[in-house]
Amino acid sequence: MHFELTEEHIAVRDAARDFAQAELLPGVIERDTEAKFPFEQIKKMGELGFMGMMVDPKYNGGGMDTISYVLAMEEISKIDASASVSMSVNNSLVCWGLEKYGTESQKEKYLKRLAAGEIIGAFCLSEPEAGSDATSQKTTAELRGDHYILNGTKNWITNGSSASVYLVIAQTDISKGHKGISAFIVEKGWDGFLIGKKEDKLGIRGSDTHSLMFTDVKVPVENRIGEEGFGFTFAMETLNGGRIGIAAQALGIASGAYELAVAYSKERKAFGKPISQHQAIQFKLADMATQIEAARLLVLKSAWLKDQGQDYAYASAMAKLYASEVAMNVTIEAVQVHGGYGYVKEYHVERLMRDAKITQIYEGTSEIQKIVISRSLLR
Repeated sequence: MHFELTEEHIAVRDAARDFAQAELLPGVIERDTEAKFPFEQIKKMGELGFMGMMVDPKYNGGGMDTISYVLAMEEISKIDASASVSMSVNNSLVCWGLEKYGTESQKEKYLKRLAAGEIIGAFCLSEPEAGSDATSQKTTAELRGDHYILNGTKNWITNGSSASVYLVIAQTDISKGHKGISAFIVEKGWDGFLIGKKEDKLGIRGSDTHSLMFTDVKVPVENRIGEEGFGFTFAMETLNGGRIGIAAQALGIASGAYELAVAYSKERKAFGKPISQHQAIQFKLADMATQIEAARLLVLKSAWLKDQGQDYAYASAMAKLYASEVAMNVTIEAVQVHGGYGYVKEYHVERLMRDAKITQIYEGTSEIQKIVISRSLLR
């Protein structure tokens, strides 16, 4: 059992940390306030290889392992969770799903550009009446000769208006229930594909979250991923890996808030000495550090299991469940350590607290993670 990072891992982590400080930190408060998507920053992340980290180099990816990916996700998330969720969706859901299950022509046409960061992708599963219950898909795809006719609505879609490629889950045979669900690749700009207004959110406000409407959209048969009826399995397998990315995001939000709290506690004086010398604050910091370290080990273990080709669904659910809980706990305490200053935007921690909440909701709520874990325990 080894607990050291390799030189390559350290180099990736440090590169992500340097990028976050130099490129994401400037303007992060303004982007949050104005709900502005970080277009330029995402473009630079693509140029540096952060948008297709685990993809095989023959498809323009970085060929890195999942541990490298979560280390980078943590560092990016310390500064800007709106940027890191775009990175997570493109890496964990879109690129991974296409590389694992796509045809060679799909990889050549779409994956190469996605992995290179030339374009970004979106993963479209949630609907107005199908959130945690992903089997209740109302979006339909009817086969007509050499194409499908796609109709329905998706919501809460990350990269909703900024993506060029959308992986859409739809019902192809209602009589078969979840075994009649299929997955398709849809391009922006196709007739009948409309993008709704941007959601005005509590946190990750810079993230590009939209509803999508499909009205008689013609999707070529060659844009189906796998066989008909494979869509639900595709979505669940893809989300298993996506949870590792969101767990790393939650870890990064917690770590970022903790680092700010430690720095502030050394500067702020009360009763004649820095508040870091008061036991009340020391105990808060001790609890925060312990929770973060436990979350980090869960995240790294789930990444390691994935890299080893072992079953990681149970571990990724545990990592997301716990890391998201830690993100909420730590960010709330970080605001408390800052006192009144923690309640204003200038000191960053209030934004991290707002950003933390979504990690308990998207890519499977905490309650869904407990279902996944308990089923694994009792199997």
